[in-house]
Amino acid sequence: MRLILALPCLIVILNWLWPLPLPVWVKVSATILLIVASQFHFWSRLSSGSIFAPEFPRPFVILFNWAFGTLVLLAFLQLALDLGALAAALVQWRPVHIPDSARAAAGGLAGLLAAAGVAQAVRVPRIRDVTIAIPGLSPAFDGYQLLQLSDLHVSRLFPTAWTEAVVARANAADANLIVVTGDFIDGSVSMRRADIAPLRNLRAPDGVFAVPGNHEYFFDYAEWMRHLSDLGLHMLLNAHAVITRGEAHLVLAGVTDLSAPGHGEPGPDLDAALEGRPPGAPVVLLDHQPREARVAAGRGVDLQLSGHTHGGMMPGLDRLVARGNSGFVSGRYAVGGMVLCVSNGTGIWPGFALRLGRPSEMTRFHLRTG
Repeated sequence: MRLILALPCLIVILNWLWPLPLPVWVKVSATILLIVASQFHFWSRLSSGSIFAPEFPRPFVILFNWAFGTLVLLAFLQLALDLGALAAALVQWRPVHIPDSARAAAGGLAGLLAAAGVAQAVRVPRIRDVTIAIPGLSPAFDGYQLLQLSDLHVSRLFPTAWTEAVVARANAADANLIVVTGDFIDGSVSMRRADIAPLRNLRAPDGVFAVPGNHEYFFDYAEWMRHLSDLGLHMLLNAHAVITRGEAHLVLAGVTDLSAPGHGEPGPDLDAALEGRPPGAPVVLLDHQPREARVAAGRGVDLQLSGHTHGGMMPGLDRLVARGNSGFVSGRYAVGGMVLCVSNGTGIWPGFALRLGRPSEMTRFHLRTG
């Protein structure tokens, strides 16, 4: 893992930095800084015991994300310059020199893009409205509003003040129901107790429901499930709840994460989650990862809400993320007779907090009769 993360650093040092006409002491100093930035996740592990929870002051987490993001983006820009020079050399059949001005422009562009990406990642997202028509939905639920939060990743990057702002905006949305589709945190309960405490204030007439994401399993899953329940969240662990309007029903089901068996915990069980549901009632499923959407569609689920992908974070990378998630990465998909909606996430993993063209979101769904 560390060797893979070091590759962009090597590309930048050897192909970008050292060819520049700079004093040797400047190059040596810059090389040291680049190596330090490239090992962000190693420093994170030293700070907390996990690469998923950098326990530095927030400004340092932001600075590390900017530096690491600049390094990765510059590596790709330098590769593009190298490939362009190689193509030109083959066409002209003579060596082609990359101008120093092109290298400097690549460095400046990488730094600006990384700064914009981090700024987009750490903001409190706006509410995005989406209308979903559900066949068989009772007129009693026509216009029902459901607010989805996902991938909060409460951490040193997303501390108490950020969580408070998210809760205030969520409550102001006046949704009938609030759901959280996993990845609440990065860190143990003792690390995050204060930062996640504002979730206790989430309010919706029909309650606040949630499922775990894969990151909950990295930090004492059982303790987190107890703590989240103590905060007033109804955890749907292979279970469902029934929302009623008179004689009409809407089923809200939830499953555990696909990563659970690898941590000795029960994996997702859709059969158990749907067992005993009112016959004929439309089903909304909460599943952190979107990979099993086709299975859910085959079981009669009408709407699946997922997260996990962070929307792919940026163009190009989103295609790679999609390949690891059965082709699902961001937005709305028709999967058989089911609608799948994959959130870009409300927060993002603090180990690579960059968003370019894939904004964070809090999504308010307006359900309509089909």
